[in-house]
Amino acid sequence: MKTLHSLAAACCLALAGCVSVPDRGGPAIGDLPATAEAAALAAQQAREQRVRALPVLAFSGRVALSNGRNGGTGRIEWQQSGDRYEVTLSAPVSRQSWRLAGDASSATIDGIQGGPRSDSDVERLLRDATGLDIPVGALAAWAGGARADEATFGPARLAFTGDGRLARIEQDGWTIDYLGWREEHPGEGQPGDGQPPLQLPDRINAARGEAKVRLAIDAWSWAPDSP
Repeated sequence: MKTLHSLAAACCLALAGCVSVPDRGGPAIGDLPATAEAAALAAQQAREQRVRALPVLAFSGRVALSNGRNGGTGRIEWQQSGDRYEVTLSAPVSRQSWRLAGDASSATIDGIQGGPRSDSDVERLLRDATGLDIPVGALAAWAGGARADEATFGPARLAFTGDGRLARIEQDGWTIDYLGWREEHPGEGQPGDGQPPLQLPDRINAARGEAKVRLAIDAWSWAPDSP
């Protein structure tokens, strides 16, 4: 247990001193009439289809992590292609970082005290190595404003703002609040694209019990090895 506590402390110390992620509180959720709610759900389903169709979904920004006792903030870079992911969390001030890479069957974390560690369960790997609860298997979907695979993570409950924008996803015991959005153009410059801008989140708060993840996304990308 002492080893695990020291690893968690090292992780949190590595992230200390970085720019914090602003907490703007929860979204204003509207009580929509049935027809408006159906329209919002249809728009959400269409947006999710576009997000899932992207060959690569990548973002960079700032992250704040907490488990009720320990926590910290830092820079995050995330690249997802199908089930494969690569996540780098770094603290520019201390120049320390760790890297997580894997797929649906296995994951490896390196840059931590004691050398690289691997496990078939990525959430268990991160809890053991850092003491933090991070929903890696679902976070790429949630970060993109989409429900994670319901066959794996269970049914999701959606809530929308009064103007029909996604405000919250509740899934697998997590509550994900969407505090800000931006327009992106994944198909821009491609012949015959002709699609409207894709709405993607830029401020997200996720919580399950004492575990909290806050994201402030600075840039989105759908090209390999970006952003």
